[in-house]
Amino acid sequence: MQILDGKKASQAIRDDLKIEVAQRAAEGKKIPHLAAILVGTNGASETYVAAKVRACEEVGFKSTLLHFEESVSETRLLDKIQELNTDPDVDGILVQLPLPKHITDEQVINAIDPEKDVDGFHPVNVGKMVQGLDAFISATPHGIMLLLKHYKIDTRGKHAVVVGRSNIVGRPMSILLSSNNNPGNCTVTVCHSQTKDIKEYCLQADIIVAALGRPGFITADMVKEGVILIDVGITRVEDTGKKSGYKLKGDVDFETVGPKCSWITPVPGGVGPMTIAALMKNTFRSCKLRN
Repeated sequence: MQILDGKKASQAIRDDLKIEVAQRAAEGKKIPHLAAILVGTNGASETYVAAKVRACEEVGFKSTLLHFEESVSETRLLDKIQELNTDPDVDGILVQLPLPKHITDEQVINAIDPEKDVDGFHPVNVGKMVQGLDAFISATPHGIMLLLKHYKIDTRGKHAVVVGRSNIVGRPMSILLSSNNNPGNCTVTVCHSQTKDIKEYCLQADIIVAALGRPGFITADMVKEGVILIDVGITRVEDTGKKSGYKLKGDVDFETVGPKCSWITPVPGGVGPMTIAALMKNTFRSCKLRN
């Protein structure tokens, strides 16, 4: 078992970005600026956004955090996004999901200028990705591909099983893994809540991407020896023995599944840091394209 260490891989990406940003500054060019919108007081969301802001500071980006109350109206949120769309100093806009129930995710995502959509959720970017065109790719799937590339994992001809079909991870992941690239060129099966006997599909997989949000769902009897396992899940599970009162658990039962894997991502420290690294790369690219 070897670890796909997202902390190490993401640090390498951030180190490279830091050098490039410093070079831009030395040449008097514009520095990337990321604007993040957070609504409400969801603990996990606050943690994620804080990590993104810290990453901006580390690589030398400018960042703006706009924190709205849970009761903010959809209209006010859309107005703020439009303001950011037209602000020439802002290169990337992200809205931390999930949003309160009275706000429609699709309305908010579609309101972001596709050229500033560094989270890669806008239909324009999704459509371009499907067609293999240049686009901002969703940060988590993009981060996973960067992780596989960092560790020189040859995915050509492999059978990849993606468990989960969300627009944020599962669907784009299936497209990227089947694309004519390396990483890529996989034969891909997508499993979901209505798939009968997911275990049988997983046992055929050379690569499994677990993205359900169900702690410990993938168990040792569901995987074959030598599988490459990407655990996207990260759920707060109650743990009275910890000061925080919880622990983070992935979709994979790491202790029993790990020994059967050739490569596996830990939780935390696997996909999470890579998501932020991919977001930083998208923001830097947006800055270069726009300036």
